[in-house]
Amino acid sequence: MSETTPQSPENRDAELAAKAYADFELPIAGFAGTPEEIEQQWYEKVYLGRGDVLPQLTVRAVIMGSLLGGLLSLTNLYAGLKTGWGFGVSITASILSYAIWTAFYKAGLVRSQMGILETNCMKATSSSAGYSTGGTLISAYAAYMMLNHSTLSIPVLMAWVFFIAVMGVTMAIPMKRQMVNIEQLRFPSGIACAETLKVLYSEGVKGMRAAKALIVSGVFAGCMKFWEEGFKLIRLGNYSLATLQEKINGLLFGSQYQNWTDRTVMFALDPMLLAAGALTGMKVSASMFLGATLCWVVFVPIMQAQGIMPSSPVAYRDIIQWPLWGGVSCMVTSGLLSFFLQWRSIVKAFGNMGKIFSKTDAQTKSEVDRLEAPISWFLLGQFVSLIALAWLSAACFDIPIWQSVLAVFLTFFLALVSCRITGETDTTPIGAMGKVMQLIFGALNPNLGPVANPGLQNINLMAANITAGAASSSGDLLTDLKTGYLLGANPRKQFLAQFCGIFMGTVVTVVSFRMLVPDYTSLGTTQFPAPAAMTWKAVAEAMSEGIGKLHIVKIWLIGVGGLVGILLPLLSKYFPKYNKWIPSPAGLGLSWTFFWHSSLMFFLGALISYGLEKKAPKQAEEYTFPVASGLIAGVALMGVLIAFIENGPEIIKQLIGG
Repeated sequence: MSETTPQSPENRDAELAAKAYADFELPIAGFAGTPEEIEQQWYEKVYLGRGDVLPQLTVRAVIMGSLLGGLLSLTNLYAGLKTGWGFGVSITASILSYAIWTAFYKAGLVRSQMGILETNCMKATSSSAGYSTGGTLISAYAAYMMLNHSTLSIPVLMAWVFFIAVMGVTMAIPMKRQMVNIEQLRFPSGIACAETLKVLYSEGVKGMRAAKALIVSGVFAGCMKFWEEGFKLIRLGNYSLATLQEKINGLLFGSQYQNWTDRTVMFALDPMLLAAGALTGMKVSASMFLGATLCWVVFVPIMQAQGIMPSSPVAYRDIIQWPLWGGVSCMVTSGLLSFFLQWRSIVKAFGNMGKIFSKTDAQTKSEVDRLEAPISWFLLGQFVSLIALAWLSAACFDIPIWQSVLAVFLTFFLALVSCRITGETDTTPIGAMGKVMQLIFGALNPNLGPVANPGLQNINLMAANITAGAASSSGDLLTDLKTGYLLGANPRKQFLAQFCGIFMGTVVTVVSFRMLVPDYTSLGTTQFPAPAAMTWKAVAEAMSEGIGKLHIVKIWLIGVGGLVGILLPLLSKYFPKYNKWIPSPAGLGLSWTFFWHSSLMFFLGALISYGLEKKAPKQAEEYTFPVASGLIAGVALMGVLIAFIENGPEIIKQLIGG
């Protein structure tokens, strides 16, 4: 009789995972049949043998997700203040987590690697912490700071960010079953992340190569950032990259140096923006460069020559107050038009309202029902966040209680539409959602006086902020749940992982934001142009002051920009054959709220990526995303570290009440 050696739980988990995913194909095509049949097929063909036996919501998954999410939230915060855009963190977190646990396991520090479904839960936590909480700060709240020349206390700001995220995450619960399970909307980023996880765990060598590329590029970018801004901390400012670039620009422009640099027309190397251009793509980046050249090389010099705009030497903040009206108008009209061109999705979203709430906890008894997050969690989350946000809105922004309740009520319907569009196009129309709410609350609170009313501006901003923030969190959760759906994960456990990430994300983003932006004077400057905040601020001012009170040039810019924002999406829709040659209205509009030299970096990054894709497509597919993600993370983390050295002691005093 032979003896058998007992298997350790860790080895058993590894064997189960290898067997479960050996010949497993992601069910991207979905299933057919009635809703009940579709869910039963998923349960039998995808969940059984994977989600019911493999570890998922473990302590180490939540801790790792919180730490990575908190770290990556800094990159989105910094990138948002620089570019106005955020970047998803799910794939980056998955690659890093896989590399870290593989290294720990090989070094004998842990008894097992983190499994694929554990990594999926880790990714949900990191995505919530790294993406869902920072958007509020770089957009509406930054605009609030510029309008009011003040800030909220750190505890109050944490509460505001936290409860908006709670509202958005719980708001997605009733939508998940209809959009992910039954209709099986694609949520392309969710599919991409599921494929990435499958590659990591089936082709470990390829995953480690991606991780090494990400880390090396991150270290390189961090060193570049320290050379640019950190040398002043060690009294070597005369040898910094910034000083070297000033000398280069002086040679390039000669006696006209001051004039052109005041217009942001200069060379300024920035690895983060090169990477952002590589991720954004050629069409948007080329549109940004075209628009920035028209703005800063043509429009601004003409206006200065006519004496309409201030001339050199002048601060960037003073110049940008003019062209931003054209850029904002272009982005607003194109965003709203693109949103309403999705009218079929909007109609379908409202048409499925009854199906979303068709099952209650008392009626749900199938296997799938027991796996889904219950509607009671949705009701509790909405009730608690409504009470908290209504109180904060009234206490901090003088928003009447009934308007706060209306904002939350409207948020559900707009988030419902936003999530459907995310599922179909992979683009969450956060900006459009916010602008719809700004228009609604502008109509509810008209300015009847002869001067601007700051109170109405605050109501306009922060009521719309509830909608934009919640819609962002809902779309992010559904995208992550799509990944779990394809891999056979337990959706209830994944929801809990996502919810856990809100806590770390709130603390890290709020504290880091205050270190980076100690007061409003840092915003709308060459350090942090904050284009998203400038857009929110401009719309709030227009709603409260009335467009007729603006300078005639600004009115013309609004009209022309708005017309361009309408024309370009219509051309793309009705002439798809020429779509690649039609400029992106988002890129074109953003460039008029942005630096010329930043648009140049975007374009160069996209050009490098495009060339690599044409010359070496396999290498481009494998390395573009990790290298670009590493560059963004390296610059952002070093920038936050420098800010902490400069402003950290004061922030710590505020936190401890000193």
